[in-house]
Amino acid sequence: MSSNRSSMNSPRTTSAPSDASTQPRLVLATRNRKKRDELRALLQPYGLDVLSLDDCRPLPEVVEDGQTFAENAAKKASEVAAALGEWTIGEDSGIEVEALDGRPGVYSARYSGPGATDQSNNELLISELDGVPPEGRGARYVCHVALADPTGSIRLQVEDYCHGRITTEPRGSNGFGYDPYFLVREYHRTFGELEPIVKRQLSHRGRTLRRILPELRRLVGAPL
Repeated sequence: MSSNRSSMNSPRTTSAPSDASTQPRLVLATRNRKKRDELRALLQPYGLDVLSLDDCRPLPEVVEDGQTFAENAAKKASEVAAALGEWTIGEDSGIEVEALDGRPGVYSARYSGPGATDQSNNELLISELDGVPPEGRGARYVCHVALADPTGSIRLQVEDYCHGRITTEPRGSNGFGYDPYFLVREYHRTFGELEPIVKRQLSHRGRTLRRILPELRRLVGAPL
């Protein structure tokens, strides 16, 4: 796992903004309530009407069978956008641990198998790292965001990271997923200990969305 890159690449886009006569809106291709709330908090201050899949008519689940975060994010964005005829953000994220050769990776949400929960995933991760010293527990959170237009065509993609290490014991009750075990070295705190407003500034998701926002707003016709 490479640890010396702060971003994957520059945003890939095509032009043609949408009609700005009405307030632009975006669908977040997720039913994960905590992820939805985090994304909403990051996007709503920028004049975007943000919906989740729970706000839309029922749709079939998107099968996340990609081998990379990029593939899964693009698939979610494209399929939901084409089905609803709406600008859609697809997001895929997870944690990569150096001592585990990048696992859990794209399987982060289902790492411990069918019926996986945050608790069971964390228990498996910590058991696999048993005996690994602090200096060998480096990890990074990864977030890939894809934007699809109402036809389902991908117009924009960005990936970014937050680097840290995995603790041996959970610390804090904020956040979700692996947050109580993910220590941000500069702050000497886990995501589970940080207040949401601080986490949004530091997190992989916050970093990715801040990079994508200027071009995203231009494409969907949001005021700059």
